[in-house]
Amino acid sequence: MNKAVFLDRDGVLNRAIVRNGKPFPPASVADMEILPGVADAMESLRAAGFLRIVVTNQPDVARGTQTREAVEAIHNHLQSVLPITQIITCYDDDDASPCRKPNPGMLLQACESHTIALSQSYMIGDRWSDVEAGRRANCQTVFIDYGYSEPRPEPAANYTCLNLPSAVVWIINQAMKGATHAS
Repeated sequence: MNKAVFLDRDGVLNRAIVRNGKPFPPASVADMEILPGVADAMESLRAAGFLRIVVTNQPDVARGTQTREAVEAIHNHLQSVLPITQIITCYDDDDASPCRKPNPGMLLQACESHTIALSQSYMIGDRWSDVEAGRRANCQTVFIDYGYSEPRPEPAANYTCLNLPSAVVWIINQAMKGATHAS
């Protein structure tokens, strides 16, 4: 069984565009900025043996305010500069959709494709719905807290931090503790 780190896209890998305290995705590759330390953090996860799977809600496509081509161009760019195993995208704007976080559909899809041990895996996100999707999939959860004007994860994530590099240090330490206890 493989272990994975599931990562939200906007606010975790690249800077979210914050308006009135709420995060929004970049409109294009030109508008996208990879956050500081992300490349090294992703490489550390790869070196530690984790699959790195991006799971992202992109409902603006269903809403007609973004094109699928623009989202895929952003994903192609991310995959060309970061060691990402796979990107899974939910384009639905329906909260009942099994793929739309907080539902765990994208994580479960990756689990089937990559034979992932979810209990040994982690979900990192900057919104309550990311944490809840990880919890529903039986993963450990990490909340990157930017202080958005929206609900916080309830109950709290297993770990709360300010950026992906901090999250990765915690995850690798947790994995090492688990390996020590297992031997």
